[in-house]
Amino acid sequence: MAENKRDYYEVLGVSKTATDAEVKQAYRKLVKEQHPDLHPDDENAEARFREINEAYEILKNKDKRARYDQYGFAGVDPSYAARNGGGFGGGFGGGFDGSGFDFGDLGDIFGSFFGGGFGGSTRSRTGPQRGDSLRVGVTIAFEEAAFGCEKEVTLERVEQCPDCKGTGAAPGTSPETCPDCGGSGTVQQRRQTPMGVFATTGPCPRCGGKGKIISSPCSTCGGSGQIRKRKTVKVNIPAGIDNGQIISLRGQGNAGRNGGSAGDLQIVVSVQPHQLFRRDGSDVYCDAPITFTQAVLGGEMEIPTIDGKVSYALPEGTQTGTTFRLKGKGIPNVNGRGRGDQFVTVHIETPRGLNREQKEALRKFSETLKEHNYKERKSWFDKFKK
Repeated sequence: MAENKRDYYEVLGVSKTATDAEVKQAYRKLVKEQHPDLHPDDENAEARFREINEAYEILKNKDKRARYDQYGFAGVDPSYAARNGGGFGGGFGGGFDGSGFDFGDLGDIFGSFFGGGFGGSTRSRTGPQRGDSLRVGVTIAFEEAAFGCEKEVTLERVEQCPDCKGTGAAPGTSPETCPDCGGSGTVQQRRQTPMGVFATTGPCPRCGGKGKIISSPCSTCGGSGQIRKRKTVKVNIPAGIDNGQIISLRGQGNAGRNGGSAGDLQIVVSVQPHQLFRRDGSDVYCDAPITFTQAVLGGEMEIPTIDGKVSYALPEGTQTGTTFRLKGKGIPNVNGRGRGDQFVTVHIETPRGLNREQKEALRKFSETLKEHNYKERKSWFDKFKK
């Protein structure tokens, strides 16, 4: 199930352009009002208080706030995307809408209390409405994920009409206030039911719940106040991002209505697999073949890393399957705190295609070996004898 986290600015009740002083003032006010000790009977008090502190911890820090503004929760919590593979399209992923069931007069009764009946909201559409968020994918190489890069994504989104500035009215004219609802977008009706007279509130039929009537619609947008436009957006991919993580670009989604803010643009990152390297978090893993001679005698060997080749001193008597650690040669942490390590597992490659002289030399060499040269083999036979 997707994690239902509230926007940090919303938690503190400040705008995205709030100063550090305003953020601090809002935090102090909420701490005084929402401290759990002041609400002993509220089982949600502690969770609400933790939410306030979490929001302040991010927004008070200049670097964390910048990453949050650019990438959303994934910018300050790398594991957030892994825990949230995808959300529900609605508040309850389907929910109860009363479809297929006739509530009759009861629907109108409840509607008078909740702003509409079962099966849909009849709230006014005159207030600011936030635009829908959009989601697109971008594919990057393994190295680009490790060190960051800049990509361009092209999408089609809803924008404010440039001619009418979102009003929907032709240039030089303005929308008129609906005379039936007085601009509220809703009208009240009284109905006689077996239980008495009840007042119900619903959308104004004349203005369609908008509160405004457009006599001369804008020819560019047809009176909607919005147009669809193809847009190319540059995306800064942070170093250390992992496959499936999401970058959130605030305000780059569909335009809002009635002065509402635009939605977000969510970039789902797909990282291509690498021929040599595998990744687990910030650590990199790879396999390296070594010769029989290298395993026995040791010596310098070159190991590929995401930074390029490095030299490593292979110790004498290295066994196949041995794993070595190259500290700091892994993936940079997405939050900017250091790098992971690279782990190299060596495998001894048995030589093939030996000629007669090589085989004879190998036999003579084998005859010189004693039991103490094969500690693991001797230990295995000792266990077998028991």
